[in-house]
Amino acid sequence: MPFTIIRNDITKMKVDAIVNAANTDLLIGSGVCGAIFNGAGADQLQVACNALAPIQTGEAVITPGFDLSANYIIHAVGPIYHQWSGEQSEQHLHNAYSNALRLAVENQCESIAFPLISSGIYGYPKKEALEVATKAIRDFLGSQELEVYLVLFDKSALEVSQELLGEVASFIDDHYVESQPYEINEVLFSYDQQLLGS
Repeated sequence: MPFTIIRNDITKMKVDAIVNAANTDLLIGSGVCGAIFNGAGADQLQVACNALAPIQTGEAVITPGFDLSANYIIHAVGPIYHQWSGEQSEQHLHNAYSNALRLAVENQCESIAFPLISSGIYGYPKKEALEVATKAIRDFLGSQELEVYLVLFDKSALEVSQELLGEVASFIDDHYVESQPYEINEVLFSYDQQLLGS
């Protein structure tokens, strides 16, 4: 199954599960977390999260998607970068992706969309965060069938993805992106099955 990096608003993704870059208390936050809570219906999602909290860094739990088009929200906790050694941060981040993917498969999901976990206020350098994400996803897809999207929206993350993954065909007009942020669904990079097997 494919692994695709795209530019979009994760709350608009038509997938079985979207991943929330959560905090250990599973409380509504800012950024992607806040957008997911608001899209799902903040009060009802918070009630569902309260029943599962707290969780540890690197762990993941699942709730219904409520008012989102996704059936499920998988809440995965990445590391706060400066609180761990580099090796610990990498392991926790890898675990967050792996545990989210495992939950998706256990709940019969056929598609899942991730944000770039820990790369916002948690301070994980975007290039390193993207390297960990792509490794964790590709490792998982070596033995599982799942359609995986990594959804980037901020411009610096996009630039890092293009630098890291080579020359990526992109036809995005930045002016259009700024004026119509919720109608973008540009494929930036896609791994096919042959690449996964190499």
